[in-house]
This record gives sequence, C-alpha cells and structure tokens, in this order.
Amino acid sequence: MKIMRFLEGFLLGALLGAFLSILLTPESGEELRGRIKSEAGRIQGEIKSAASERRAELEQQLTSLRTPPKTV
Repeated sequence: MKIMRFLEGFLLGALLGAFLSILLTPESGEELRGRIKSEAGRIQGEIKSAASERRAELEQQLTSLRTPPKTV
C-alpha cells in the first residue's frame, strides 16, 4: 500500500512539474498550445497504459480467487 501512495505522489509531482515547466517557458501562444496538447496526449497515453496494466493484474487476481484450491 505504501508503494501505491508513493507512486501516486510521484505521478502527481511529475504532472505538476511538467505543467509548470510548460507554462513558465517563454514561448509564443501557438507554440505553448502545441506543447500543452502534445504533453496532454503523452500523459493520457501513459495513464491509459498504467490503467490497462493494473486492470490485467486485477483480472488475474480475480481469476485466481475464483478458482477453487486444489486439494491433494
């Protein structure tokens, strides 16, 4: 559980850092919008990938819980 909290904090910090660095970079409005769109797409892809991995883990755990234990 501690690892999940650490990962949540790390991800939130990374997102906040990326957002602030984009906003504080001296660029034109069009360039800035392009970078924000690009970063948002990248972050969305990472989130979808992480969610897909977690879903696969949970489905595997559910399958193992549904399978009756083998008795010898």
